[in-house]
Amino acid sequence: MQQPVLQKSLPHAPWMRPATWRLPGVQPLGEASWLCTDDAFTDQMALRDRLIANKQGDVYRCLPEATAAAGECLDHVLATLKENPEYHIDATQVTRPDGVTVTLQRADPLLTIGRLIQEDICLMLPGAQEHVLGGAILCFPASWTLSQKIGRPLMRIHKPVSKYTDDVGRRVQRLFDAVRVETPMWRANAHLHDSPDLFAPRLEDPEHAPRSAAPPYLRSERQTLKRLPESNAVVFAIHTWMVAIDDLTEEQRNTLDAVAAQYG
Repeated sequence: MQQPVLQKSLPHAPWMRPATWRLPGVQPLGEASWLCTDDAFTDQMALRDRLIANKQGDVYRCLPEATAAAGECLDHVLATLKENPEYHIDATQVTRPDGVTVTLQRADPLLTIGRLIQEDICLMLPGAQEHVLGGAILCFPASWTLSQKIGRPLMRIHKPVSKYTDDVGRRVQRLFDAVRVETPMWRANAHLHDSPDLFAPRLEDPEHAPRSAAPPYLRSERQTLKRLPESNAVVFAIHTWMVAIDDLTEEQRNTLDAVAAQYG
């Protein structure tokens, strides 16, 4: 059995601040980077490499209309990584902080991105009324399946999510419309989990088993929204933490009732 890939701490606790816990809870990113690394980098990246090699059809999609945005996104990822001294970048390859060298495949920019950073990347293209999912590298899906969402607008993507009401949907769409190149945004979520699996796809229709009374893990996504200046697409980047409940701070553990109340 594969050892679970876990972080030893959670640097944010969105349920502890009304501004970040009230849906959609989006805040300006400020001086923080839209990409980050953490103590699970080596193990998460090894898992990403395996998933891209063995389950590419499950973790990758790119519609033709998203090709230009995907290439532009790779350029922005590389520009950000050049600011990180743990990465070594030249014209044809990148050596990650874990020592693995990745060849830059310009013909498949999302697949290259998926092997460079811990974040999953979804490319949201402006549509007639809503932004549409045009492409993604999604190694760590949390109870959704990429093949069911590709090409869908925001409201349809979130159809099975009870908290994603029409009102929330309208507010989220306004946020996507308002994201400016110079002002990336971020939000975070948190869910209690029985399993530490990071690759956890689920189809929309089948019912899922109820959660146990005392789930041992907390999964949290730091989601950043970044406007690409040339394609006008919005990059939705997802950095996933999976932390054992015992490794949370005492204050975080003592306030977990808010997480259970939000998501059942």
